[in-house]
Amino acid sequence: MTPRVLVLTREGCHLCDVAIETVAAVCAETGEAYQTRNVDEDPELRRQYTDQVPVTFVDGAQHDFWRVDPTRLRAALARPRPAVNREGGRPPSDPPHKI
Repeated sequence: MTPRVLVLTREGCHLCDVAIETVAAVCAETGEAYQTRNVDEDPELRRQYTDQVPVTFVDGAQHDFWRVDPTRLRAALARPRPAVNREGGRPPSDPPHKI
């Protein structure tokens, strides 16, 4: 199953390190999985999100950028995984989309 949380990062980003620590801790508490992706490895992601890194997505929808609020992330993960996204299809997993 696709991890519910995706964090867009880049090398040398101290905010990214902090965001990943927060996401890892919350996901460990909730039993959810997360993944990271470097925006600089994908020209489209770099174009869309370069000024917002780190960017956090939950179930394919943009959740936070710059900082991760652990309380807000826990609340998002407490909701059931959606069967479909807001566009009517499966939740996007690659690449993320702004909704």
